[in-house]
Amino acid sequence: MTSSTDYTLSDATRARFDREVAKYPADQRQSAVMACLAIVQQEEGYVSRAAEDAIAAHLGMPPIAVYEVTTFYNMYNQRPLGKFKLNVCANLPCQLRDGQKAIDHLCSKLGIEQGGTTADGLFTVQKSECLGACADSPVMLVNDRQMCSFMTNERLDDLIDALRAEAAKA
Repeated sequence: MTSSTDYTLSDATRARFDREVAKYPADQRQSAVMACLAIVQQEEGYVSRAAEDAIAAHLGMPPIAVYEVTTFYNMYNQRPLGKFKLNVCANLPCQLRDGQKAIDHLCSKLGIEQGGTTADGLFTVQKSECLGACADSPVMLVNDRQMCSFMTNERLDDLIDALRAEAAKA
């Protein structure tokens, strides 16, 4: 998916979309937009502007409505990211308990700027909004699935080492 003119939904992807659309009344097919975005991201690793346009066309909705969903939720990647997406909470409770220090430590350890991806393609570090675990701050989410709490520098170092070892095994 490199440009808005060369993305076409495969038959398999279209079938997956249609299974999601079937869960809703016929006049509410756009309710499947989040599921369709998740399918594209699972297949491609991110959701390009071209894929957003294809989803909009498939669901019969304006492209802007799809863009609004993609840009509102940080679980949708709008560009290729590292194998491990590390989202660190940056809301006030986490900031008061060293959330920014956790981000800074990760970026320093990995040699990247916030929002950047390591040269080996393994890690992307991003700020995120509230992850709903303020009492456990600083908190982070790995690949939108694994919540990590009380992330001291030592725990961050251990996590990076464990993820690197996991990637080496694959």
